[in-house]
Amino acid sequence: MRQWSLAGQMLLLQLVVIAVAVAGGAVLESVLAREVVSGQAAATSQAVALSVAASPDVRAALAGPSPTTRLQPYAERVRLDTGVDFVTIMKPDGTRYTHPNPAEIGRRFLGHTEQALRGHPFTETYTGTLGPSVRAVVPVRVGGSVTALVSVGIKVEKVSAELFVILVWTGLITALALGLGAGGTWLVTSRLRRQTHGLGPLELSRIHEHHDAVLHAVREGLLLVGKDGTLTLCNDAARQLLNLPEDAEGRHVADLGLADVLTTREERVHLVGERVLAVNSAASRLGTVVTVRDHTELQALAGQLDAERGFAEALRSAAHEAANRLHTVITLVELGRTEQAVAFATAELRAAQELTDQVMAAVREPVLAALLLGKSSEAAERGAELVISPDSDLDDLGIDTRELVTILGNLIDNAIDAASRVEVCLRADAGELLIRVADDGPGLTSDEAFRRGWTTKGDGHGLGLALVGQAVRRLGGAIHVEGSVFAVRLPVPERVR
Repeated sequence: MRQWSLAGQMLLLQLVVIAVAVAGGAVLESVLAREVVSGQAAATSQAVALSVAASPDVRAALAGPSPTTRLQPYAERVRLDTGVDFVTIMKPDGTRYTHPNPAEIGRRFLGHTEQALRGHPFTETYTGTLGPSVRAVVPVRVGGSVTALVSVGIKVEKVSAELFVILVWTGLITALALGLGAGGTWLVTSRLRRQTHGLGPLELSRIHEHHDAVLHAVREGLLLVGKDGTLTLCNDAARQLLNLPEDAEGRHVADLGLADVLTTREERVHLVGERVLAVNSAASRLGTVVTVRDHTELQALAGQLDAERGFAEALRSAAHEAANRLHTVITLVELGRTEQAVAFATAELRAAQELTDQVMAAVREPVLAALLLGKSSEAAERGAELVISPDSDLDDLGIDTRELVTILGNLIDNAIDAASRVEVCLRADAGELLIRVADDGPGLTSDEAFRRGWTTKGDGHGLGLALVGQAVRRLGGAIHVEGSVFAVRLPVPERVR
């Protein structure tokens, strides 16, 4: 049995249950039918006997000189009309006045009469001259005394014939019920067999255990969203990454605030709380399968890589410009214009040194200073101008430089994309760090700028400002936008104040 499939075990169990239930019903129906048929026979016999005992013709015949002459035809007529097997009218001592077999007239009645002689009608099953029968014995009272007895009976074989018909129909109905039950059970178990692929309980249990172990062991978030948008399954990693409550399963994704995240049909990057999540979804027969991966650290590293790439690009631009200027100086020397070569080289060196001195004097935090120098060269190469506000004054405040690079770098990049002149102000004042980036562009017109996907480029993949907003929240600061001016205020750690 343990090797059987689950569908096979269910089929056997249901067949046994149906067979027991139907057999029990059939037995109960047989017993009840026997009691009903026997009761109906006794009731019919007693009713006919009472009617005969109360008949005026019977009383008149009993008072005459030859009762049998009048009572025998009457008794046979009543027997034929009512369908009983015998109507016997007798003296109190049991001597018969009537009988279906005339030869039995004048002989003693076979059966009990004591109770009837005391004036009480009764019924019994007794074997008489006609065989076993269900009979009733009723007294005939005249003037308060019992002057005769009336016995009416139905043979047991007739009762058994009626019972046999009932049992035959009961058997047919029982067989039909058993067949329908077996057929319905077979259909249900066939469907169950298809759905369980014919696997047994042990195999299903192992599959469930493996599925549950894998589901909770994987580090990626895994969710199943039904076609109606209901979250039907999620693992531990998904609960942690998406900050889902314990009762998340069974609720609609809109109620969980994840409608945009869990119903996307392509791989996208989403910001959920303080995490950067890569969400991928694919349609399935049951709905949508969603996988969630934590890209927070990867995004931070990517930001640092972008900064380093920016520095490298700035160095490449500077090297390119330096090569051009060096060729110019060499050519002037070869042409014998030494004084002009020296003047040109001195002017270029002075301009580069002035920019470096200006940045280093205003921003003494080395990472941010390097970022500003790199962005200045990048802006120049792209035809824009990056200037440092005269009121900038910043030392190393102990704030996470990775977050500062994310905030300042993305704000400057967006400004360079939108304008030709960008002004940056970095200043620590009153226990907070102010980062202000202003440009001469059109500014923002949407309140959704700091949500993932917002962009002025129309490709739906904007992430820079969303990362800025996330970094600001992690540092416990606030950001204010007014037109094309972005002002970020971050609290300075107590130990630095």
